[in-house]
This record gives sequence, structure tokens and C-alpha cells, in this order.
Amino acid sequence: MKSFALIGAAGYIAPRHMVAIKATGNRLVAAYDPFDSVGIIDSYFPDADFFIEYERFDRHVDKLRRQGRAIDYVSICSPNYLHDSHMRFALRAGADAICEKPLVLNPWNIDGLAEIERDTGRRINTILQLRLHPAIIALREKVRAAPGGSKMDVDLTYITSRGHWYLQSWKGDDRKAGGIATNIGVHFYDMLHFVFGALQENIVHLHDHTRASGYLEYEHARVRWFLSVDVRDVPAEERGKGKRTYRAITADDENIEFSDGFTDLHTRSYEEILAGRGFGVEENRVAIETVAHIRNAPVATSGETHPFLRKSQ
Repeated sequence: MKSFALIGAAGYIAPRHMVAIKATGNRLVAAYDPFDSVGIIDSYFPDADFFIEYERFDRHVDKLRRQGRAIDYVSICSPNYLHDSHMRFALRAGADAICEKPLVLNPWNIDGLAEIERDTGRRINTILQLRLHPAIIALREKVRAAPGGSKMDVDLTYITSRGHWYLQSWKGDDRKAGGIATNIGVHFYDMLHFVFGALQENIVHLHDHTRASGYLEYEHARVRWFLSVDVRDVPAEERGKGKRTYRAITADDENIEFSDGFTDLHTRSYEEILAGRGFGVEENRVAIETVAHIRNAPVATSGETHPFLRKSQ
């Protein structure tokens, strides 16, 4: 049985990590969050120590190490801009890290993390859950079996509505979240690279606080993409059914259905990490380079645009 600490216990994604720790037969011994709305811990690990001050959490983890009860893994669910610091903390504490997406906000931070891995002998793992989805794996195999030089035409659409709170939180601050493409889209860009190979072109058609859209070309695909947290972008027919989320990927006009099993992929990720098959820092590089470019690139006024972009303008 491995022991875990959790940073960011009050966040939206933290319960998936608690489920994964419990489902894999391990235990959460300590958790930290400056906010104390963490009653969810009682559903999984009621005996876990909890801290609202980082300094006390740091001291507790160090005390366990000195007592011969060192933490094996630190799971990191904190705001995006803190991931780098919290991964460094984990490795210096003698633990491996399991970090939520995005691993970091900028590509050069990956090099620094690789250095601290070498210095400490510990490992950083990341949650790239779509790489484990059966439908995505099947699409990757289909692409690999296609004739050399062929490219699919792909449309990626992801609308996950958020209320007015979103832009008032750290998620609405590009310095902390990295912008919408980073905050809600980075694992999709990783999936596209995983399936379709090396990135060859990256054109941005829209990038504001609630929407982003553009064109990506890979070795084996031409991709039009559209992301939004605005409920008005959900197709009217779906809104009429009370739905606030719309997720779709088509490849050569064939729908790739990957909604089922989406929430179980954290547990699968933990199983792979515990078996020594987790995704490390280098696997994140292309996706982080992609979103950093989207964040900083000038907006293009021409080129192949996503149909939802034309509707929203």
C-alpha cells in the first residue's frame, strides 16, 4: 500500500484523485488547501490529516519522512500556475508527483522539471487521460494503418459551460490559468498529437476569455478546433434539452464517440502510474508548446476556420 498526499483538495478535480487513490488500494494520509471546503475527504479518507497553511503541510510531510513514513506520491490539483512549484516540492520531499493538466504553462518549465528529476531521482507523472481512452486508442491504430502520407480532416468541438464565477476566479486570469486553450483544451491538444503525430502548423483564429478557435495541421490530420465556456455556443437543439456541455470529434465526417468512461480515466491513469507506465514530463512538451503558441500568437483573419466560429461571429 502506497501513501499519498494531496495538494488542492478543495478543487473540482480533487475527488477524482481521491477515488483513484482508494480504488487502487492506497491511502491518503495528508491533504492541503487554503480553502477548507473539503468535507468530501470524509467519503474516502476520513483519517487523513488536513492543512490550510502550506508551511504546516510542508512540515508535516517532512516529519513523516524523518520518521521513516515518507510519502510515496504527491497528487497535485492546485491552480495551473502553481503546478511547477508543487511538483518541485514533491520531488524534494522524496516523493513522486502526479500532476493534473496542464503540467506547466510554458515549454521552458519542462526543462527545469527534467533537471530536478535528475537531481532527486524522483519522477513526475501527469494525467493525460485521453491517451488511455479506448476510442482514442482505436483511432490512433486506424491512423497508423492508413496509407503513408494520408491526412484526415478533423473537427474538434468542446463547449463546457461555466457560470459568471469562472472569470472572477483564478481560471479567468490568463497569468494563472494560461487562457482557455490551456485550461480546458490542453489534454485535447495532447490527444491530437498522440493520434496524428508531429505538429506542423498552428494558426489561431480566435482567443479571448471565453472562446478560442484555430487550425492545426499534424503529420496525419488537418484539424479545425473550437473551445468555449459560453453556454450560448451549445447548439440550440442541445440547449433545448437542458444540456450545457457539447463535446464532438469527427474524423473524415465519422463521429468519434468518447463521452462514455471519461470520468473513470483518472483511476486508469493511477493504475498505469503505479505500474511504472505513467506519462512523464517529456510527453507533455508538444501540448504545452501548442497552447503557449495559441496564447501568444497573433490572430489570423484567413484560413480554414471551424464552423462554430462562423456561427458565433
